[in-house]
Amino acid sequence: MKYFGLSIFLLFGFHGYTQQTDYVDFKTAQITIGIIPDSLKVTGMVDYQFNILKPVDSIFIDAVNIKLDKVSLNGKKARYRNDFKKIWIKYKFKPHKTYQLAFNYEAYPKKALYFIDWENENGNKQIWTQGQGKYTSNWLPSIDDMNDKIEFDLTITFDKVYEVIANGKLINQQINESTTIWHYDMEKPMSSYLVALAIGKYNKKVEYSKTGIPLEMYYYPQDSLKFEPTYRYTKQIFDFLEEEIGVPYPWQNYKQMPVKDFLYAGMENTSATIFSDAFVIDSIAFIDKNYVNVNAHELAHQWFGDLITEISGTHHWLQEGFATYYALLAEREVFGNDYYYWQLYEYTQELLEQDKAGNSTSLLDSKSSSTTFYKKGAWILHMLRAKVGDNAFKTAVSNYLLKHQFKNVETNDFIYEIEKASGLDLKSFFKNWLESKELYYNEMLDNLKLNSTSIAQYLKYDCKETPEVCKLFLLHQRDSFYKEKIVEDLGRNISKSTFLTKDIKVRQAIAKTLTTIPSDLKKQYESLLEDKSYITIEVALYNLWVNFPENRNEYLHRTEGVIGFNNKNVRMLWLVLALNTPEFEHENNQKYFEELRGYTNPYYDYETRLNAFQYLNVLQACDDLCKENLKQATKHHFWQFSKFAKDMLNQINN
Repeated sequence: MKYFGLSIFLLFGFHGYTQQTDYVDFKTAQITIGIIPDSLKVTGMVDYQFNILKPVDSIFIDAVNIKLDKVSLNGKKARYRNDFKKIWIKYKFKPHKTYQLAFNYEAYPKKALYFIDWENENGNKQIWTQGQGKYTSNWLPSIDDMNDKIEFDLTITFDKVYEVIANGKLINQQINESTTIWHYDMEKPMSSYLVALAIGKYNKKVEYSKTGIPLEMYYYPQDSLKFEPTYRYTKQIFDFLEEEIGVPYPWQNYKQMPVKDFLYAGMENTSATIFSDAFVIDSIAFIDKNYVNVNAHELAHQWFGDLITEISGTHHWLQEGFATYYALLAEREVFGNDYYYWQLYEYTQELLEQDKAGNSTSLLDSKSSSTTFYKKGAWILHMLRAKVGDNAFKTAVSNYLLKHQFKNVETNDFIYEIEKASGLDLKSFFKNWLESKELYYNEMLDNLKLNSTSIAQYLKYDCKETPEVCKLFLLHQRDSFYKEKIVEDLGRNISKSTFLTKDIKVRQAIAKTLTTIPSDLKKQYESLLEDKSYITIEVALYNLWVNFPENRNEYLHRTEGVIGFNNKNVRMLWLVLALNTPEFEHENNQKYFEELRGYTNPYYDYETRLNAFQYLNVLQACDDLCKENLKQATKHHFWQFSKFAKDMLNQINN
């Protein structure tokens, strides 16, 4: 009878009955791995220590398409079953006892661990992980359930010419003839999806927080001049958040590593944030596309998501709403109050558009959009703080974190602490803001008008109906965000005096808004080509080229050396315009075409390649070499890019 029960159990697993975490508590993991990039292979030895909480005759480890060898339990050969999704260990486990599970493994991960540029001789060779959700088990046999927190210690052997970065503190580095063995130690437990490593050629600089936490900031050796603008305000953000949250940073150090073709803007792996190298920028790019928000957001997650973790997707706002809110507070510390309130205003507009489309949902709906979890979640915290006051809010957040540190949480855990600290009954508030899918748009605007005189003034006047009044505001208003909005609303009513501003973002708004350029504003508009903004230059160059054909040569000469962001936005537009200006250096057309086509090569990041493919498609000039690179792009790990490549290839072939 027991055997029959076990067979059903092994077939269907714990989740048909209960969570494994009710029976088993994994405590520590000693992981030793080697990575062979030429064969896209990971080999490793795993040693788990775990406690049994209730009697059970099987436990499992998540392991997707992973082969095992030498599986032992407490030093003896173990009976196990591997269905290539889970490893089931058969044993009559007894409660209140500690067990050791050890095995060797071999994996060829299809996701979660990515080999970048190893087929490209001159590429930026990297290996990095992205396990958010439940994907770490594709390269490391682990526990996908985020409710089981484990202390992971990683030992990684790799080619000595590369840096290897992982969670925790580097406690030993053994340099051999051709390899280096890196030993990383974690002192505290975390969910498996936050286990991370990044391998590449990096330099680093280290600063220290006010409380002595090492802040390790990695960069590519060739990007030394981009280090400062990329990591600008990092220490200030860290010190602010640690003080504002009121709970000491919970990990031994904090590392940040840019990688090529990352799947998201950034990921808050415990003590080791990985972020897209699209945010590695120079000082000119900083005004348009900086890392500050992502930097602050992923750092806030070290508390909200890593120190405490949602019990399920129903409570996802406890991670994303909190990280968005605290990132915005950090940006207010850096950029000021005007920035803070205008960002909240932008959030309201995103939420309003979602609401108009009929897509508003409750924050406790696990299927809600990112806009809801992030933006509405941040708004709730902003409104809640206004309702209960700073002291009660900060006390509640601190108590909430300390009470549940290294554990999992649900929304009621936070509600309990905020009601306790404030002495208020907040059932009605949370019912409206959390449980209801209704958007309290007017209440949001009332709050903004109360806190920001410029937003109140902006909402009072319609610039399309009162352009002269708005022009006066434009001359005398100091709030640059307000001036941007006025410019956008005025449209063709912009006057020459508007161009006198030195505010780069306001001038950028002019460039974007005034697409049809009146001849009497031609000279003023041409001055935008000299602005220290790659977006402004790109927009202004195109609009001037379209509006004044007789001056195309001049505009191309003036912008010939501008590259733009990492995705070469200005340079690629320049190449396309040059190819479409017959009187401009036509003898160089082949060279310009080859440069444009060259950006489709896998050597470049997917954003650069995407830009190049799109331009070549518009030009109907995707030749055989372009098609070859397009075919390669259909296998790219970034699914939106691979889908684009497939669609474009089908379009060309049909």
